[in-house]
Amino acid sequence: MSAPRISRVVVTPVAFTDPPLLNVVGVHQPWALRAIIEVHTDDGVLGLGEIYADETHLARLEAVAAELPGHDPYDLHRIRRLVADVLAKGDGGAGASFGGMLDVDSALETVYSPFEVACLDIQGHRAGVPVSSLLGGAVRERVPFSGYLFYKWAGHPGQPDDDWGEALTPERIVQQARRMVDGWGFGSLKLKGGVFAPELECAAIEALRAEFPSHPLRLDPNGAWTVPTSVRVADRLRGVVEYLEDPTPGIEGMGAVAAQTDVPLATNMCVIAMEHLPPAVAADAVQVVLSDHHLWGGLRRSAQLGGIAETWGMGLSMHSNSHLGVSLAAMVHLAAATPNLTYACDTHYPWKQQDVITPGVLDFVDGEVAVPTDPGLGVTLDRDMLGLLHEQYLECGVRRREDTVYMRTVEPDFTPNTARW
Repeated sequence: MSAPRISRVVVTPVAFTDPPLLNVVGVHQPWALRAIIEVHTDDGVLGLGEIYADETHLARLEAVAAELPGHDPYDLHRIRRLVADVLAKGDGGAGASFGGMLDVDSALETVYSPFEVACLDIQGHRAGVPVSSLLGGAVRERVPFSGYLFYKWAGHPGQPDDDWGEALTPERIVQQARRMVDGWGFGSLKLKGGVFAPELECAAIEALRAEFPSHPLRLDPNGAWTVPTSVRVADRLRGVVEYLEDPTPGIEGMGAVAAQTDVPLATNMCVIAMEHLPPAVAADAVQVVLSDHHLWGGLRRSAQLGGIAETWGMGLSMHSNSHLGVSLAAMVHLAAATPNLTYACDTHYPWKQQDVITPGVLDFVDGEVAVPTDPGLGVTLDRDMLGLLHEQYLECGVRRREDTVYMRTVEPDFTPNTARW
């Protein structure tokens, strides 16, 4: 079989409805943005990828897409170098920021990631095997996920209430959790905090414990607390939460908290690139790393992260942002092929109402998604829905995620809650 060549690459920005979910830097806008990547080969094979789609990132994706035709989709090292060269010619390989909470010094990994996923999808299709097989083989047939709970408004300002309704009290968070558990079967639950004073968020976690006595629970305030407050919360929730996620900002702060509690600390903020691992290990700042192939440079580098975490005795889970089905498929294959990813993965999937993939492949049953066994990622594009979501992108006017800016249209004096309490 002769080596194929990439014949064309299509980058399609899409927008899909997002509820008013509250967090440390503000509130989700009515529209979430993603980019769907299609990599076509000269022998008629299509590979899919998905990634963030703020306007700066989108321009970088399109610049890479223009240079990919003629390249070998198996030569991932060369493609990664191509991405680096394109970025260097464009903006010098500058960093990237997503939503005010995720900042990286170089955009290389987040630009390369969807193209790598698409190439692995191609390889899987041509070999007749699922992507999990290309990553070493699935060690589990089903991947467990955690129900992701949010404080939220009843609806976006000026719009009708959504069918989730308001959730601003422990009682309403419990109701939201009951819907997650009854509807999707989640066996663990995570609350996005950093919205209210820690005492109120602790009360919500304790209410969840009373309602779901056997569910592992997590609380993620996205760095809203000082070190002393983080220690105080850890003392209160010892034995209640399986871990606290990013209670305070930075590796130094997390290390100071870890030195004063035996409650495990997780992160998807202070350790989101390979260069963050050595100082984090030296400070014993993180006991659970939340991987994210979008940020870490694709599936193979995320698998490498799994090996590093295992070497240093760190637990492993998976971070989520507002995503569609192509990303979920990649997450499932990666989680299936990472033996030490033993914590349930995060997912925003229940919050979305639209998707770009044909339904029926990535269904949640008992809080788990079966690993696709068809070749490649195992999902196909719904062309009609891709077109609809692209039209929504063109019409919605949103071009970057700006939780703080949007919050200030409602609360003009709002300041992000980072290390506020």
